[in-house]
Amino acid sequence: MGIKNNLPKIDMFKEYVGQLILRIGVFFFIFWAYIFKPEYFDLIVTKAEMLKWQANGFTLDEMREILYSQASIWWVWAVWAFFMLNMISQMLPDFRRITMGSRKNFAKHFQPVENYDKLEMYQWVQKNNLGAIWTLLVWLGLNGIIGALFVFDIIGIKELVLISAAFYVCDLICVVIWCPFQRFLIKNRCCVNCRIFNWGYFMIFTPMVFIRNFFTWSLFFTALVLLIRWEVTLVRYPERFWEGSNKVLRCENCQDKICKQKGMKIFDEQGHIIKLKKKELK
Repeated sequence: MGIKNNLPKIDMFKEYVGQLILRIGVFFFIFWAYIFKPEYFDLIVTKAEMLKWQANGFTLDEMREILYSQASIWWVWAVWAFFMLNMISQMLPDFRRITMGSRKNFAKHFQPVENYDKLEMYQWVQKNNLGAIWTLLVWLGLNGIIGALFVFDIIGIKELVLISAAFYVCDLICVVIWCPFQRFLIKNRCCVNCRIFNWGYFMIFTPMVFIRNFFTWSLFFTALVLLIRWEVTLVRYPERFWEGSNKVLRCENCQDKICKQKGMKIFDEQGHIIKLKKKELK
């Protein structure tokens, strides 16, 4: 039997498609600024830039005056607050505008399966942990290359912001359209069952770690806290993350249906995908 839910239903597929369209708009705004208004990016002052100012004769008071005048620009704080609130919302079990793939770590959403096989659960954990480790290595390798390009002045702060904006769009492309991590590394059935679903903001803001600035570092390290919280919960309560032990993660109980476009994926023991027609998912 399906799990009853008396709360007003939200069409999560439409919700995520709407968010994807919004994110594409954000990306094109940043791309427009990158081409036509590069001075916007001068607001992102780094510690290294402050040292250059000091070497050029600026006093500490003069540097503070510059920094305070830049930080007072409302849209910088507005963008920062928007991302912070989005990350904080993922820490709240009752926030309903995100899929169960993100909320499954909370005890409130755990609906235990009676007499589930704990050995099978730990085998699932081990398999998915291996996929997560490979994903982390690939991601750190990619961003290591990006960081090296920044260190050697091949790219600058503008490019790092643009890359983060691109990652911001790709995060929801993975949810709505196609996900390379699902297909090649994690090999999970759907986003609701995804082992790394709450890694999204950590991945988005990874390039920001190379910019030593209040706005960038606060976003990155908040995203890192979100990731660590997710991982600690998985270690302590793995039963919340596996459909074999948590009823809400099973297809028949799914309220989100965000796999409408990309479909549900089934993999055999060798990791080869078994394709299903979308009509079988309805």
